[in-house]
Formats: sequence, C-alpha cells, structure tokens
Amino acid sequence: MPTPAHTTVFERAADLVRPGDRVGLGSGKASTRFIETLGARVSAGLRIQGFPTSVASEKLALSLGIPLLEPEDAASGLDIAVDGADQFSPGSLDLIKGFGRCALREMVVARLARRFVIVLGSGKKVARLGENSHAGEQGRIPVEVVPFAQVFVAKGLERLGLVPVPWITQGKPGLTDNGNHILDCKTDPVENPAALDAAIRALPGVVGTGFFLGMAERVLEGDAEFRLLEEHERKRVG
Repeated sequence: MPTPAHTTVFERAADLVRPGDRVGLGSGKASTRFIETLGARVSAGLRIQGFPTSVASEKLALSLGIPLLEPEDAASGLDIAVDGADQFSPGSLDLIKGFGRCALREMVVARLARRFVIVLGSGKKVARLGENSHAGEQGRIPVEVVPFAQVFVAKGLERLGLVPVPWITQGKPGLTDNGNHILDCKTDPVENPAALDAAIRALPGVVGTGFFLGMAERVLEGDAEFRLLEEHERKRVG
C-alpha cells in the first residue's frame, strides 16, 4: 500500500486501529508517541478501549482520555496491540524487546491480541538477533527473574554461554512493575533464537525473556524522526 512520505509510523499504526477495537498499549519511547497519536484520535471521536503494558502507559492513556479495560475484560482478547522493539529481523519479524523493562507485561498483552504491530525508528534492523547495536554495544537479551532466584539463574545463564549483568538503578537492583529483577545477558548473534529462548525459560526462577518470536504481524520501520520508511508484513504460509 503506497504511503505518503510524511506519514509517521505512529500515524500508520493508528490507521490500523478500527472503531470499537480493544487496543494493547505498549511501553517505551515509540509506544508513548503512538499512545499520544491514538489519544488525539480518541479526542476527535474515535471510540476504542485500551489495555496498557506498564504503569507509565496507563497513566499516559488516562491523561489523554483513552478508556481502559479492566484485566478481567482484557482476558477475553484484544483486537490489536501496538508496541516498540529493540531489535527485529526483517525476514522472520522476530524481535528482542525489554530494554524498557516491561517485556513480561508486553508479552502478556501481545499474546492476547489478534494483531501485533511494531513501531520503531532507525537502527533496530539486524540480520540476526543479538548482533551488536549500531552504536557498537554488544547484543543483549533481557531476562526477568524473581529476586530470590537471581543468583541461581545467573549461573544457569552463564552455562548457556551468556554474560548476565544485573540491572542496577540508583545504586540498587531495579524492580520491574511486577516486583522482579532483570538480568541483561550479553550475547553474540544468536543462531537459534527459539532454542535459546526455551533453554532460558527452563531455568527455575525465570519469568520471561526479551525474545518475541513468530508474533509480529507487521513491523513499521521508520527513520530517526519516525517517518515511515518501510512496512514489513509477515509472510503467510499456504
């Protein structure tokens, strides 16, 4: 579908939201911009209901007048979820997420949605997940763990060839909205993301990873200003 050059990834994502939709609201910089765009459309008369992936997104949505679903209502499913990502592979649309420390809730919401759409800016596209960033930083995979098990999980991650680094904020272990800790696992490019994801999740005490595999319906790739450059859609089999 031809898209005007001035269109942002947020406007394009909002175009995919239909009247009456139940919308999963992601977290992070790109998701914040999407929520603001959606909020403007709600103010202009669009009737939808949102379900946020973080406390910050909830506060923003409420401030913009976006009606929110209760968890009991969201449990029956969402029509679409829109979120950001930290890396994506254009062939598979596999993702690494979680640098914003909300991957577990983002996973829950993405799994509830019939359509999962990613909005992002420049520097996120990689040939293989876990590659060094465009700034030269080593690839990493966030792993959320219950505090009691952190030391044990860290040993298990090392046995898998990863280098776990605890997330520290203000001089102490950071807490997610779920009250858990994060281990940022430094890695080389990952040959088999599904196998590594399964091995990490098998460690007792792990509650989630940053791998989002085989989930995105489409990725809206933007430039540094989030102007839409390319729309990647999942190839359907059969």
